[in-house]
Order: sequence, then structure tokens, then C-alpha cells
Amino acid sequence: MSIPRIDVNFSDDAPKAEMDVEVIAQTAIEAACNSLEIDLHQDAELSILICGDATIRQLNDQWREKDKPTNVLSFPNEPDGVLLGDIIVSLETTAREAALENKSLKDHFSHLMIHGFLHIFGYDHENDTEAEEMESLETEILKGLGIADPYLETQ
Repeated sequence: MSIPRIDVNFSDDAPKAEMDVEVIAQTAIEAACNSLEIDLHQDAELSILICGDATIRQLNDQWREKDKPTNVLSFPNEPDGVLLGDIIVSLETTAREAALENKSLKDHFSHLMIHGFLHIFGYDHENDTEAEEMESLETEILKGLGIADPYLETQ
């Protein structure tokens, strides 16, 4: 089982992280790879950008025509090639959501890493069937990390 090389960068508007985002991202992506049994290229790379609401709002508007911040965006590139794609996470939105949902920032960030990674590999939640499949995978992967089902209260 191969794990992609993960390159984590921070935008100028990224708030100071009160956790080791690189380690948490690596752990979440590794768990997703192991659970999905993905056969990655030996030199596979994944880019992660940690940003603030201003950056993710601009990207969300530019690429999805939604002029508002969001928690995570994924831009797949070559799921079976070297450059897998990009995952962008707004640490501001993530922290706000974690507080509102009484979740730890680490657990919510782990969830968003897995969610974004699944998008890289074509998983989506545009309809109920897709959402059920994706949420089930997320829940299974998170359980392996000792993280509670993030959808439990919203179902």
C-alpha cells in the first residue's frame, strides 16, 4: 500500500494553527488510502493548502460560482498518476464549524481531509445515493482513527 507524498502549504491569510496540521493531514490521508486500498503511483503527490476564509471564498467563487467561504475544496488532477490533485481547507471555517458542532478542531480537520481526499478519487454527494456512499466511507475511515461519526447528529 502506497501513500502519496503530501505537500502542505499555508496561504497568507491562514490563521495560526493550534495543532500540527501536517501530521493530522498525513494520518487522515494514510487512513483513507489504507481503507480504500488505493493503488497509487509510487511517486504520487498530493498538495494541501491551509488558508483563511478570504482565500477559499475567492476559489469557491471562481471555480464553483458560490461567493461564500466553505470548509474544503478539492481539485482532482490525475488520480492514477503522479499529481493526484489539491485539497484546500479554510481553517477559519473549520474552526467555526467545529465549535458550533461541539467537535474538536483536530477531529473536524481530519474529517475534512478525508472528505477532500475522497473527492480527488471521484466520490461525491450530489444525490442521496452518492452522499450515502461517501458518508459511509468517511465514517468507516474516521472510526479507524477513533473519531466519532460526524453525521450522527445530522441524520
